[in-house]
Amino acid sequence: MKEISLHLLDIVQNSVKAGADHVDIRFHLDKDGVLEMGVRDDGCGMDEEFLARVRSPFTTTRTTRKVGLGIPLLMQNAMQSGGHVDIESKVGEGTDICAYFVTSSIDCLPLGDLASTMASIIMGSPDKPEFSIECSGPAGEMTFSTEEIRPVLEGVSLAEPSVVQWIRESLDEEIQPILGGIMK
Repeated sequence: MKEISLHLLDIVQNSVKAGADHVDIRFHLDKDGVLEMGVRDDGCGMDEEFLARVRSPFTTTRTTRKVGLGIPLLMQNAMQSGGHVDIESKVGEGTDICAYFVTSSIDCLPLGDLASTMASIIMGSPDKPEFSIECSGPAGEMTFSTEEIRPVLEGVSLAEPSVVQWIRESLDEEIQPILGGIMK
């Protein structure tokens, strides 16, 4: 993966496959330049045995191939920057993955186009789950939730192209001042 936002896409796809009703995404940039990317869901969760093996590329729930590279690549990229990844999960309760990136490291991936990634995530699953994103840092904070905008849309699908464009533009406008310095 060449961008942190692509790691986000991969992790969120896992949450959707796990049957989550809610996926909460957070990005926090601290004053020292450490970026936390977190994804918490209320999906099926992982048992202790699977959780112990999930860091291995040879662990996957897929039946079409025998490798799962998402979490191992996320871990590798976080560690290369001087960061790490924490994973907590309980069967029937969901999973929480937090990846930490040291943005001052020459080996830190760029954030990428977070607004477009979020718009794609929402467009790809317009009915379920509900998504929320929270970004914070020294320059401010923002939140966005599909649960909050659905009533305003009065039944118009979140996958409607004009809605997707509005979501992307709105998120970009709010995220840029907070995380814009690490976007590219």
